[in-house]
Amino acid sequence: MRVLRISHSATVASWRGRERALRELGVDVTLLAAERWHAGGAPVALGAGEETQTFPVKTWGRHPALFLYDPRPLWRALGERWDVIDIHEEPFALATAEVRLLRALRRQRAPYLLYTAQNLAKRYPIPFRWLEASALRGAAGVSACNTDAARIAEIKGFAGRAQVIPLGVDPDEFPPGESDTDATQVTVGFVGRLVPEKGINVLLDAVALSTRLRARFAGSGPLGASLRAGAAHRGIADRVTYDGVLSPADVPAFYRSLNVLAVPSVPTPRWTEQFGRVAVEAMASGIPVVSSDAGALPDVVGGAGIVVPHSDARALADALLEAGGPRAAQLRRAGLARAAECTWDAVARDYLKLYRTVRHEASDLDRGVEVIVVAYGAPALLRAALEPLAGMTVTVIDNSSLAQISALCEELGVRYIDSGGNIGFGPAVNVALADRLEPDSDVLLVNPDARIAPDQVDALHVGLRAAPDLASVGPVQTDDSGRSARVEWPFPSPANAWLEAVGLGRFQRGPRFVIGSVLLLRAEALAQVGGFDERFFLYAEETDWARRASRLGWRHAAVPGARARHAGGGTSSNGALRAAHFSASQERYMRKHFGTAGWQFARAANWAGAMVRAIALPGARGHEARRRAALYRLGPVRVEARLTGRSPQ
Repeated sequence: MRVLRISHSATVASWRGRERALRELGVDVTLLAAERWHAGGAPVALGAGEETQTFPVKTWGRHPALFLYDPRPLWRALGERWDVIDIHEEPFALATAEVRLLRALRRQRAPYLLYTAQNLAKRYPIPFRWLEASALRGAAGVSACNTDAARIAEIKGFAGRAQVIPLGVDPDEFPPGESDTDATQVTVGFVGRLVPEKGINVLLDAVALSTRLRARFAGSGPLGASLRAGAAHRGIADRVTYDGVLSPADVPAFYRSLNVLAVPSVPTPRWTEQFGRVAVEAMASGIPVVSSDAGALPDVVGGAGIVVPHSDARALADALLEAGGPRAAQLRRAGLARAAECTWDAVARDYLKLYRTVRHEASDLDRGVEVIVVAYGAPALLRAALEPLAGMTVTVIDNSSLAQISALCEELGVRYIDSGGNIGFGPAVNVALADRLEPDSDVLLVNPDARIAPDQVDALHVGLRAAPDLASVGPVQTDDSGRSARVEWPFPSPANAWLEAVGLGRFQRGPRFVIGSVLLLRAEALAQVGGFDERFFLYAEETDWARRASRLGWRHAAVPGARARHAGGGTSSNGALRAAHFSASQERYMRKHFGTAGWQFARAANWAGAMVRAIALPGARGHEARRRAALYRLGPVRVEARLTGRSPQ
C-alpha cells in the first residue's frame, strides 16, 4: 500500500513516529512536512534527507489554519500513484483546500483522509465554513484525536464514522526514570504555552496553598514575562522556577525531574484542550499527571491520572499532593499502561486499519452473520420471524418492554435486550451494534413482520460477498399474498420528488438503495459508515445510511437468488401515525442531504402531486391524497410531533 501523508506538524522529529511505525508494518509512506515550524514556542526545522521518504516543503504563514504550502512539491507528489492520501490538517484549513485543489487538478483518484482535533462546534466565517463542509463531504475517512472532534466532523457533513486515534508517543524517547518516593517536597511541572487558558494562574494559586509544592514552568507566551512577578505577589517566588523554552530534545529530561505534571487548562468559549500530548509524554516517563476537566483531558488522563474541576486551585493543590505522595506508585503504573496504548506502534496499527477501511479492502476473516431484530409488541408475529433463525446468532431489541417477548426470546435461545422504551428503529439497532455478540460478522436486519429462511440468508450472504464494493444487499420480497414488492429504489432527492409528482418516476436515475425490512450489512461498510442516524425515529434510516455509504464509494443491490416474505406494517395499526412517521423521516432526510431549500423544493413537489391526485382520484384514494397534501402543507415533522407528543427534531 502506497500512502502520501501531508502534515505541517511532522517537522518535529518525535512526531514522525507514526510514519516510521507504518513503514515497519509494510506500508510505503511518503511524508511531506513543513520545512520550518514551531513546537511549544521553539522553532523547528526539517532538513532535506534528514529521514527516509520525508521531504521538507516551504510554507507561507505560521497559523495552522491560515498557512499554505509551496504547491510545486505537492503537485509533483500528487502526480504519482497512491492508494491513500492522508491530509493531516484540519478540514477548514487553507492548506487542506490547497491540497484538495491540486488533487483535483491532477485528477488524482486516490481517496483522501482528514485529521481533526477541533472539539468545539464552531461556525467559521465564510469561506472557511464552505471549505470545511466541502472537505468533509469529499473525505473517505477522518481521524480525530478526541471523541468530541470526531462527532463534530460527522455532524458537519462527514458521511462515515470518524475514527478516534490518539496522538502518539515514542516510549524510547520518554523512558521512565527512577521513582521518587520522598513526598516531603512535590515538584510540579508545566510544559506548554504560557497563556491564561492554560491555567498558569490557577497553578500558581495552588502552589501558594501548600508549602510542600514547588513549580517548574517550561514554555513561552504572554504570561512568561510576568510569571516571576505573579509568583512574588503570591509569596512563592522561592518555590517557582521558569526554565524558558525547551528544545524537543530537552523535554524528556524535564519530565523526569518532576514528581507530578500539571495540566490545569481552563476552557473558554473559543478554546478547550484537544488532547494533551504532554500528559501522555509524562505518563510514558513514569510521572503522575493531574489535569483539569477541560475538553479532551478526562479522556486522556481519566483512570490513569487525577482529574479535577477546572479553575479550582484548592482541588488542584490537594490532587498534586496526593499524586506526588500516597498515590504516586499507583498513578505511575496506571500512567505507563495508558501511555502504552498511545505508542506510535499502536497508533500506526489504527491508521493501517483506517487505510484498509477507506480502500474497502476485504479482510481475511471468515465472516458469519449476526441477526438483529427490533421488536415492538406483536409477539406472535415476532415468533414467526424468529423461529426460522433460532439456530443463528440473534439479538432482539424490545422497544415495547413486553414480558411475553422476553419469554419468547428465552424459549428460542436468542438474546433479549429491553431498550427501556420506544426509542425508534435506528436507535434500537445502534444499541445492538454497540454490544455485538460477533463483532467481526456481517449484520442482518430483519423486521418482526418479515420471514427469511436460513438457506436464503446463506444465499444473501454469498451475494453480499460476491462483490467487494457492496455495502448492503436485500432479498427479493413478496407479501403474504405472494405479490412481489419492490426492493431497490433510487435515492430520494428534490428532483426525483418532482419526477414522481408529474408521473415520470420511471425516469429516475442514479445510485440505488435497498429497503430495510430484510437487509444484510457488510461489516467493513459498518466500520467505515458507522450506525444509523438516531434523528430518524422510524423509516428512512436505512436510506440515509445507504446514501452515506454511497458517498464513501459503496453500492447496494438486491440478490435475485435470495427470497423473503414481508407483511409490511405488521406491528402498527395506526395508519395516520405511520404516514406521519414516514413523511417526517423524508423531511429529515431532505433537510440533512439537500438543506432547507432542497426540502422546500421536495415538499412543494409532494404537495402538488398529492393535490393533483386528490382532484383526479375518486373515493378513498382521493381522500388519502387530500390527507397527504395536508400533511405536507402543515409540515410532516410538525405533524409527527403533534401526534406523538415529542418535540420536533
